[in-house]
Amino acid sequence: MARWRIVSLSRLTRMPVSLLVLLLLLGGCSSTDTNESAYREEAVPNEEGQDAGVYTIKFVYTGAAQKDELAVEAAINDYLKGKLDARIDLMPIDWGQWEDRVNLMIASREKVDIIFTAQWNKHAVNVAKGAFLELTELLQTHGQGILGTLDPVFLSGSRIDGGNYGVPTNKELAAQGGIIYRKDVAEELGIDMSAVRSIADLDAVFARIKREKPDMIPIYMRQGETFNAHYIGNYDPLGDTSIPGIILKDGDATQVMPKYETERYVETLRITRDFYQKGYINNDAVTNQTMNMEALKTGNVFSITSALKPGKAEEIAIQTGLIGMLAQKELNAKTISTSETAGSMLGISSTSQRPDLAMQWINLLHTDRYLNNLLNYGIGGVHYETAGEGVIRQTDRTKDYNPSSTWMFGNQFLNFVWDTEDPDKWEKFRTFNAQAHLSPGLGFVFDSAPVKAEVAAVVNVDRQYLNALDTGTVDVDHVLPQYVEKLKAAGIDRIIEEKQKQFDAYLALNKRESS
Repeated sequence: MARWRIVSLSRLTRMPVSLLVLLLLLGGCSSTDTNESAYREEAVPNEEGQDAGVYTIKFVYTGAAQKDELAVEAAINDYLKGKLDARIDLMPIDWGQWEDRVNLMIASREKVDIIFTAQWNKHAVNVAKGAFLELTELLQTHGQGILGTLDPVFLSGSRIDGGNYGVPTNKELAAQGGIIYRKDVAEELGIDMSAVRSIADLDAVFARIKREKPDMIPIYMRQGETFNAHYIGNYDPLGDTSIPGIILKDGDATQVMPKYETERYVETLRITRDFYQKGYINNDAVTNQTMNMEALKTGNVFSITSALKPGKAEEIAIQTGLIGMLAQKELNAKTISTSETAGSMLGISSTSQRPDLAMQWINLLHTDRYLNNLLNYGIGGVHYETAGEGVIRQTDRTKDYNPSSTWMFGNQFLNFVWDTEDPDKWEKFRTFNAQAHLSPGLGFVFDSAPVKAEVAAVVNVDRQYLNALDTGTVDVDHVLPQYVEKLKAAGIDRIIEEKQKQFDAYLALNKRESS
């Protein structure tokens, strides 16, 4: 079966898109538990040979491979004819494999063109490795659509040493964090979620869930998805989140501190530990690799932590099949920091052989509504149906192409909205961006090169301790002092000192420029 499919896909890529879609979507050989990209790589050993003289843009991003990915890719390439002298090769990498695969890709200098990148995803570290091109000139020559539609704060706030190494997604600029929870369950049990103002207030809610629905996990946690995640703690890491040294982005202080020296962090550790001991948190939180939304799909999870924005609960409801059952609860203040301006970007790899075409593709994602929605939602009449102006509804084939990656690709304000979402979603995004607290660190990104060895040592210590502490799995009073001692031995004080030095210089320069 697999051998037949490999040969067939090689032939299919030369077929007209209408026939390709028909064969891929209606054919009996449409399901496999083997990675699609592996088939495509074997099927097409020389992609440039498919269309003589047409360059193939290799587009790497995070997410699960979709069953109908090849059909959508073919539709995109059909649409690109006459618009871009290139074809696209979609190369999704699963979340669980992302870091290892991208690290290898960068280290081996693999020839790819565009890589999804973000401040929370080691963007600054990879820039220091020379993984991405500086984009100022390319934006001027091939990115005028980006410059004409993107709020300048995104580009100014995501610079590293004065240069842009990624094109930010045009999306919400403010940030807020909290939980996504089962609204239907809360209503069934008569739980008043409007009374929840803080993490501590969730104790009474979770106790009720634990008592009346003993088979339901009150709050699901895993690595990085905890109450001490930066999107709930409002920690500004002043660059890569894996490098220690933060300020509180909902405050005005500019002293850089390790998180363990902030009252907020330690208090949250203690609350989380208490919740874990009470059985509110899944007992395998320190080891479980199941993504939050996959956990919600099981039906036995009441809530997950999440970065929030208008309509986030509705988006997750579509992805999990829990339409009409979810709601969101904010647990902190709205803020804007470099984490938001650089929270979702497309970088052009320094191994790209045609960075001009790569930038033209990114520019189209920011300006071409049809292309943007084709990439995000698939083929109209197949993966969705039109339900009004800019509104779509699901079909029985939506599950075959639903990457849920609108926040990664170009300009979200071009996106359709599902008929289960608020039709005014994008106007609410604009309102959401207003009246947010600006972090004192907005626009600053730490250069870790002077303390590269210390950063590597600290990252190794974090792997040993951080997840266990943040999920409440271990005793705070016993383990936190050990963690701090190991961090100090690894050189955290040197990192904090260097980060403070650079941040002070940045603040002084900004003060001079604004006076």
